Amino acid sequence: MIKHYKTLEGHQNPVYTLAGNQQQNVFYSAGNDKGIVEWNAVDISFSKVLMPVNSSVYSLLYHDEKLYIGQRSGMVSCLNLQENKLYKFANHHHQAVFDIKALADKKEIITTGEDGLINVWSHVDGKHIYSFKSAETTVRTIAVSNDGKEFAVGSKDGFIKIYSTIDFSEIAQFQAHNMPVTSLVYHPHNNLLLSGGRDAQLKIWDIKTGYKLQQALSAHWYSIYSIVFHPSLNIVATASQDKSIKIWDAKDFRLLKIMNLEKLGVGHTHSINKIIWSPDGKFLISTGDDKNILIWTFDID
Repeated sequence: MIKHYKTLEGHQNPVYTLAGNQQQNVFYSAGNDKGIVEWNAVDISFSKVLMPVNSSVYSLLYHDEKLYIGQRSGMVSCLNLQENKLYKFANHHHQAVFDIKALADKKEIITTGEDGLINVWSHVDGKHIYSFKSAETTVRTIAVSNDGKEFAVGSKDGFIKIYSTIDFSEIAQFQAHNMPVTSLVYHPHNNLLLSGGRDAQLKIWDIKTGYKLQQALSAHWYSIYSIVFHPSLNIVATASQDKSIKIWDAKDFRLLKIMNLEKLGVGHTHSINKIIWSPDGKFLISTGDDKNILIWTFDID
């Protein structure tokens, strides 16, 4: 079903994040070597160093012709790709920015990180709109619901909090993991929220019952850093600090495939920090502390 296709080299230090740009058929990578790299997503090749940055990049988001960049310094930047112009949003995060998501219906961007703050920005003009404290500790991850009415955040204390996108009021909070929550995603078709933690657990929460735990899986050996659903097929991939990627049935969460060096003879040699699907679903793209980007082909037949 899945096999290794190509390894992209070039980063000099660990890579922490990836983002895809469907409109231009490219994807971006960034990490600890203070540069954002653009790659061709058609022939899977190096395109260019898109821009330098002043500190390590922990989060990237491509949305509507703009690339948002969250840095270790607390800086949030926006590169307008049409104008080739960089805007910097300083002095609102005091520590590293770990995640960035779009509230598309509201034309807003939300950011979070080590300072426990949620900041809200205008996607139109970049102006800061609102800020509130979500946790007294690190908030590592954000997920926005499919209908755009709420978003979830996961923090270092193991809690998940749910907020309204209308007025940012808290809808719910619950202890999800015994260790930090490191990844979150809403199921694209069912009323479910998936969470991954440093406890290596993959948990499925039922939204209709007030986020009651539906299923808990001992999915990996170490932290689950990324969870992504295939754009068209009923499968979901998870990536972990344990150097493995796993493919699951998105209906009953049966394990379908383990992708690592031990099983396949090729794979990451260090923690896997981020995975994304290509927009057409033909490739799974993974990266991590070994500085490499691995491209996996996916046979949809």
